[in-house]
Amino acid sequence: MIEPSLFHQMGRYAALDKNDVVLDVGAGLGFLTRFLANRCARVLAVEADRRLAGVLREKLEGMDNVELIEGNVLKAQIPQFNKVVAIPPYQISSQLVTWLLGRGPDCAVMVFQKEFVNRLVAPIGSEDYGWLTVLTYYIGECEVLDDVPKSMFFPQPKIDSIIIRLTPRQAKPFALTDEVLFRRLLQSLFTQRNRKVRNAVLPFLKGIRRKTAEEATERANALPFRDRRVRELAPEDFGELAHALSD
Repeated sequence: MIEPSLFHQMGRYAALDKNDVVLDVGAGLGFLTRFLANRCARVLAVEADRRLAGVLREKLEGMDNVELIEGNVLKAQIPQFNKVVAIPPYQISSQLVTWLLGRGPDCAVMVFQKEFVNRLVAPIGSEDYGWLTVLTYYIGECEVLDDVPKSMFFPQPKIDSIIIRLTPRQAKPFALTDEVLFRRLLQSLFTQRNRKVRNAVLPFLKGIRRKTAEEATERANALPFRDRRVRELAPEDFGELAHALSD
């Protein structure tokens, strides 16, 4: 990122103050990290690339309120934080969103590729609508904020990006008895998004639920929404399916 005005935008969206402990994922050369350090109580700067982490350690020397964490943010021991402001590595986008919302920060203001953001907020039935859309809806709220032109980066990527703000939900939009089963069901069903539920659910029943072919067929024929296509179901419908399959 070579446009410092973006840091100010992100800081405003996160409503930063001197009491915040902020997570910066993919700290890189530390431009955003240093900006955050001047506005927060503490910054947790995470960088997985060893060479960049070495450079970053030198650049952050003397900044006592910055803790450099070298490693994969999804695997490293990360201290408590209450906000996230980051331009994270795009290859971990899906895992990062679900991991962050599970940690329950006050908010997470991040820059992601436009295509990925489209998946987070896709309307039901659209090409971008998938398991990540449904899961994000269940665990958090996603606000699409500003466009980030590719010209703001060096080297310049092929597509534009977007600033979003994620906020964990205080109250879930529907009840689940087994969240792990719900996630597995979503990922399984959306591999066959154009099939009817009665057919798309069979691999899940045979594989994860270890039903015989006969048992799986009988169970599938008794499910709600069995004659609708996976892509047509609302998030609440997937919750009802998960409940029906939870015993």
